[in-house]
Amino acid sequence: MKRHTIVLLSLFAVAACTDELNQVNPNSLTTASFWKTQADFEAGLAASYKMFKQVDNGYWGVRGVELSNGRGDDMFIRNDVKDLYQLSTFTNNATTGVPAGIFTGAYNAIFRANQVIENLPASELSDALKTRLTAEAKFLRAANHFILVINFGSVPIVTAVPKSSAEAAIAKSPEADVWAQIISDLKEASQGLPVSNDASAVGRATKGSALGYLGKAYVYTKKWSEAENTFKLLAQPDGHPQAPFTYDLLTNYEENFLAGSDNNKESLFEIQMQNVGGTAPWNGENAGESQGVTTAQEFAPTEVAGWFEMFPSDKIFNEFEKEKTIDNDFDPRMYASLVWNYPGALYYNLPYASFSNPFNSKARIRKYQNWRNNNEGIWISEINEKVLRYADILLMYAEALTLQSRTAEAYPLVNRIRERAHLAPLAAGLSADDMMDEIRHQRMIEFYREGLRFYDLKRWGLIQQEMSNSDKVGREFYEDKFQYFPIPQNEINTNIKMTQNDPW
Repeated sequence: MKRHTIVLLSLFAVAACTDELNQVNPNSLTTASFWKTQADFEAGLAASYKMFKQVDNGYWGVRGVELSNGRGDDMFIRNDVKDLYQLSTFTNNATTGVPAGIFTGAYNAIFRANQVIENLPASELSDALKTRLTAEAKFLRAANHFILVINFGSVPIVTAVPKSSAEAAIAKSPEADVWAQIISDLKEASQGLPVSNDASAVGRATKGSALGYLGKAYVYTKKWSEAENTFKLLAQPDGHPQAPFTYDLLTNYEENFLAGSDNNKESLFEIQMQNVGGTAPWNGENAGESQGVTTAQEFAPTEVAGWFEMFPSDKIFNEFEKEKTIDNDFDPRMYASLVWNYPGALYYNLPYASFSNPFNSKARIRKYQNWRNNNEGIWISEINEKVLRYADILLMYAEALTLQSRTAEAYPLVNRIRERAHLAPLAAGLSADDMMDEIRHQRMIEFYREGLRFYDLKRWGLIQQEMSNSDKVGREFYEDKFQYFPIPQNEINTNIKMTQNDPW
């Protein structure tokens, strides 16, 4: 069940008054009159959540999905939208608009979360409620700093609401300090969030969301022991759920990416999408804005009302083909993620062979597409974006063990992923290097189109190698500076304390 919420929140409306009578306009909100009730704080949190899917600035809105997936060796973006093509082909610069939008969106969400944190202490809410809402706001602050640090590196840490334009000018902090703030916020969030939510709060962060993100932060900072200790709170060594949590792998992998299976037991955190609200998916934050996203239509073929912006590389197709199932079939994740010209292949209820192939690609994207419908003509997709899945926890847990020279303990975790994919168990006696090769392979195919590939390659130090060994359009332009986006030029122009990141 999804929670259908539309937030119309004016956070800094100025009350009109007369000097003579010193009267406050009862039709206006002020920071003094707004932050009073539980509903006020819930609305503040909802305004922060909402930025995740905002059409231009949201990391799980259409442009954010294109940004996080478009730089991997498993995807390429066609030359249609200039900014998208630039980031996909490593020709972007500080004026490229899409990264700038994500930068803005993350800080807008942080600003909204900080308002909740700062106004809760003076409210008359119960201490228990203050603790939970503060924890939720700190999770949101951490998740947005996470987006910023993996994409831009050294960025400003914002933990207070600016009281003046001068205070709004904040200098960058070293990347290590940003990670330290993320970890601190996630630790506190994990202490105050509930294990689960009732039906009225589906989609909001839980203790598992915070712990999952905390473990991922430790993986990204190569703190393997801390990562292991965090993941063991969520999963037993054999890869099954750890009480009090009930997360587990779905039997059918594809169900993770169907609208009817949102908020399932494999999901630790996901972005709620609904075909409600306005009818204009490209609107900004106003009454006309849809609460769904246009991502599926962006990627669909033109024959079914799509804009065919993004394509899988042949490299990912070949990666899926490396190993057949125990029944000598293709990996079920391949069928769920890609469509190609196999016997009986259907795409939007048409034979796959009936679609044009403008780039001679071996396949098209199926994951997250409404491909069982006749077309994507309504523009608005309701399939939730899965931010953190239990499969990710298991593979990161296995990685943390392997990189502590405990390869044998990684076996059951990786084999759970393989078992779901109908693959044979791993052969005994793998070295640490062999196990890492397997983990890398599994991550590439397990999380295709989930925005993780480029960031995995970066933390493994393998971007240059894997780009060179691919058919990705623009691979020849990659150099190390493209590990991160430059600080957006507009931020440098307006923030007197901001400087550009090296080597940009």
